[in-house]
Amino acid sequence: MTDTDTDTNPDARDIRTRILDAAEKLFYERGIQAVGMDQLRAAAGVSLKRLYGTFPAKQDIVAAYLHRRDTRWRAALAAHVDAHAPQDATDPADPARVLAVFDWLAAWFATPDYRGCAFLNAYGELGATAPHIARAARDHKRALRAYLTDLVRPLGHPDPTQLAAQLALLIDGAITEAALSATPHAATTARAAAESLLARPHPTPRA
Repeated sequence: MTDTDTDTNPDARDIRTRILDAAEKLFYERGIQAVGMDQLRAAAGVSLKRLYGTFPAKQDIVAAYLHRRDTRWRAALAAHVDAHAPQDATDPADPARVLAVFDWLAAWFATPDYRGCAFLNAYGELGATAPHIARAARDHKRALRAYLTDLVRPLGHPDPTQLAAQLALLIDGAITEAALSATPHAATTARAAAESLLARPHPTPRA
């Protein structure tokens, strides 16, 4: 079944959504390899015929799950930043928007179902043998770095791309540590490190 089919068929859209909702919950909680198609069918409340009619193979469900999660994850982050640290035209060098990213992470880490980065988890399970999963993970991280670059550009740093890459490493480290420690404190530690990084004098470009 194609996306065009779901655009014109409300019932198909509902089935697709139910399957992806079930996949997101089960894949994120248990891991992709631990979840079979029959478990997905049961959790989504659809027949195996409907399941395979919507997604012919498990890898199609995985790809759709990761695509939807990427879209929702980045939208939620951006919405939080915009709501809690709107752009201040009077002080474009205010780092509040960058630091709001870490505040959002803290809230995410504190949710009961937090299990780390879905993309790193998927890559760790299947990335070496599934190029589409490796690509989805790389695209997700690349999009995050691009967003961070946009956030730091107004701060006047001579190399916003490098600064964004450094912040992305702090974020990935915090995501992993929070999953391992089962506490949200890594976000606070990473935020403090980000503040120190942002407060460092900018290097003078060479002539």
